[in-house]
Amino acid sequence: MFDDQTTAAILQRMLTAIAPDIDKRQGSVAYDLLAPSALELAQAYIALTTAFDLGYAETASGEYLDRRAAERGITRKAAAVAEGYVTFAGAAGTTIPAGTTVTTSGDIPIAFTTQAAAVVGQSVAVKAVVAGASGNVAAGAINLVVGNLAGVLTVSNVAAMTGGSDTESDDSLRSRYLEDARTPATSGNEAHYRQWAKEIAGVYDARVFPVWNGPNSVKVALLADDKTAPSQSVIDAANAHIQEMRPILANVTVVGVTEILANISVKLTLKEGGVLADAVEQIRANVTKYLADLAFNDLVVRYAKIAECILNAPDVLDYENLTVNGGTGNFQLSADQVAVTGAIVTTN
Repeated sequence: MFDDQTTAAILQRMLTAIAPDIDKRQGSVAYDLLAPSALELAQAYIALTTAFDLGYAETASGEYLDRRAAERGITRKAAAVAEGYVTFAGAAGTTIPAGTTVTTSGDIPIAFTTQAAAVVGQSVAVKAVVAGASGNVAAGAINLVVGNLAGVLTVSNVAAMTGGSDTESDDSLRSRYLEDARTPATSGNEAHYRQWAKEIAGVYDARVFPVWNGPNSVKVALLADDKTAPSQSVIDAANAHIQEMRPILANVTVVGVTEILANISVKLTLKEGGVLADAVEQIRANVTKYLADLAFNDLVVRYAKIAECILNAPDVLDYENLTVNGGTGNFQLSADQVAVTGAIVTTN
């Protein structure tokens, strides 16, 4: 906005304003007195540009975006804690106190604490010590006991931890603000239900289906931050919030999106030095990204795009005999469904 207000330009204007019979050459008294002021004024213009940017939602960030959003009653979603269940093994009858810490292994272990007392063999609820998506660890990742029971008991989690989400990003908060400003949510319309759903940590987006099961019925399908179905705890939180906010006569059902597996079978030709296991993980990463980008944007999973994901794997030279869910064409999703990566069966 003020890119032309450089130190040199400001100094030149100031020198021009001085009477012509005064020495204004570099090194003169007039020049040396005005140069520092020109530098400070240039810095002020830079600060003014920043202030303008921070005053508009499209360019604001951090606390300034929070202030802008708060004008419409919108607050940044806090990080949510991952949770799940673990089972301890060891001497029968051994008691595990509530608050026992268990962790994953590795250079940066993720810690969880038990939420109730238990005995060996029982499944016990745990929550991550630190909120965030890092707590969504895979099945079998929790394998260390911390404290007095270390070396006495072993621990494992049969299922992955779920429900963890990071503090809402500027981009996400900005998107919700602009959506609220541009798509007024009133009187329990579709935009209102979507807004209520997206106010819950762990919900990236929602689709609303009015009159889906008779008069006054509303179905809200939730999409998680990772573009899959949210955990049950997130669904429950969204349901409680929407039930509190909904119009009196509305009969609301809140669910997670239905996940449809994209199962892939393919024969691979690897590049020299390529490793089949690595190629599979590369393909999985590519397909997962493609399907995440697809969620709530396109209802068609395209065979050619899956093929592109395979060819873009660094260890893959070529492929043949590709099938997706047993076929060689696109497949269609319903409006309350998202595709997720399923089994990848490969040969070389």
